[in-house]
Amino acid sequence: MSKAKAGTDKNLQNVVADLDQTAVNSHHAQQIQQDTNDRRHQDSLNHDKTEDMDPSHS
Repeated sequence: MSKAKAGTDKNLQNVVADLDQTAVNSHHAQQIQQDTNDRRHQDSLNHDKTEDMDPSHS
């Protein structure tokens, strides 16, 4: 992995590196797709701002 250049977003560099991968077979393609899905799911969990409406947890 190359070092991030000044002013370049490291996360975007990693995304570009992931997108540059070429799947060698259908199983590898599925694994790449699952990695993408896992990152999207984790990102949605990290940005979930809903509050617990049950006051018993306070």
